[in-house]
Amino acid sequence: MNLFLDSFWRALAYCIRPRVIALSFLPLILMIALILGLGYYYWDAALDAVRAALEVSTVVNTVSAWLQSVGGGSLKLVLAPLIVIFAVTPLIVLLSLLMVAFLMTPALTLLVAERRFPQLERKRGGGLVLGVLRALGLTLLSLIALLVSSPLWLVPPLILVLPPLIWGWLTYCVMAFDALAEHASAQERREIFQRHRGWLLAMGVLCGFIGAAPSVIWASGALLAAAFVLLVPLAIWIYTLVFAFSSLWFAHYCLAALQALRAESVQPVLVPPQTIDVQALPLPHEPSPPS
Repeated sequence: MNLFLDSFWRALAYCIRPRVIALSFLPLILMIALILGLGYYYWDAALDAVRAALEVSTVVNTVSAWLQSVGGGSLKLVLAPLIVIFAVTPLIVLLSLLMVAFLMTPALTLLVAERRFPQLERKRGGGLVLGVLRALGLTLLSLIALLVSSPLWLVPPLILVLPPLIWGWLTYCVMAFDALAEHASAQERREIFQRHRGWLLAMGVLCGFIGAAPSVIWASGALLAAAFVLLVPLAIWIYTLVFAFSSLWFAHYCLAALQALRAESVQPVLVPPQTIDVQALPLPHEPSPPS
């Protein structure tokens, strides 16, 4: 528990460092370029597809007709952009996580190692190719889990629980591996995962819930069309900062756990006491009698 809280506060303090804030803008720039490109080519087509689906919905047509009768405006004009935006939100979050993992996590882990663990030996138990393949495979599993669980999101409590749990599991798997990839051997990494699995999973889930907080800003950008251009990049940047905090948290926790693990393996060498054979000792020289 002490390691859990200690690494939490250290990660929080590192987030206000200029180097960390500067690094957080790199994934933001890439994400904005990606979103603007996808929006330019597919926004209108996605809206048309959603509106076509809403046109054949009896419930939506009934509610929309009632709202128009009382002067409430058209429900379909507001509902279609909301559906598109909330549908792409999990994908944006996952892409943000991967970009932080590929672009920021190595630099942030190096920052923590240089400042707190300069004497920690680097055994390089996880290569770049292995990390990329592992992250892509876990991301694919997370996407499948999001798609399979999406019908359950219609139940009010579950939409607040299931996505953060899935994102938290992915955060735990990706961030913990990347934090130990440079310094730990494969055996040490497995040992740390086995000993600290509960705390690492709790960290990932908590980061998943924290990462769900910017959805409020995202939803505000969907409701306020005039502020959409400003609020959505702000939400993405907050997502990036949350994942940067996650990287720092896992780096502080995992490197401290690795240092403690290696300290346990260093046992003091005890020299057995030597027995002295008294009979084998030379006799003292007897002085000759005076003449």
